Amino acid sequence: MTTVVLAWGAALGVCAGAVLFGQTARTAPRRGRRSTARRTGLLLSLSGPWLALAAAAALGALTGEWLTAAAVAAAGICAVALAGLLLTPR
Repeated sequence: MTTVVLAWGAALGVCAGAVLFGQTARTAPRRGRRSTARRTGLLLSLSGPWLALAAAAALGALTGEWLTAAAVAAAGICAVALAGLLLTPR
């Protein structure tokens, strides 16, 4: 039980770090109109980590494998943050 709580705490920490990292995409100076890829990257950077965390929590609730779901959450959050970074370069 303690391992599961620590794993979800780590997943929340990864999510908070990804959200703070995604704020840099929004605060970057704008030069003209944003393309569709840049808008998608901005959306992924700002809300993607929270959606990945919620999806992993739903997966944990459905399967009962909370430890595995926490690992999936951390990996999914990192993947979404990386995708947002690649779509919204500075």
